[in-house]
Amino acid sequence: MSTPLDSPDSGGLATLDRELEELIREENIEPGDHERFSHYVKKDKILESALTGKPVRALCGKKWTPGRDPEKFPVCPQCKEIYESLTK
Repeated sequence: MSTPLDSPDSGGLATLDRELEELIREENIEPGDHERFSHYVKKDKILESALTGKPVRALCGKKWTPGRDPEKFPVCPQCKEIYESLTK
């Protein structure tokens, strides 16, 4: 006799986890040049994302889950413009 633990991929939490991961992947894909730039995001949101895996939203509106070294990319021109307008 089999139990739910014998086949965890047949439904229940495993199915919900896969569906959630797919939704997050779909939500993170945005067309355009955003992937070529580093973006401005509040530091506390970066930390929260690192702890929870939740996506963040940059000043320019791009939504993604941080995971690369921002030092390797130029700053997003839209984020920079918005940031500079806020600091004046």
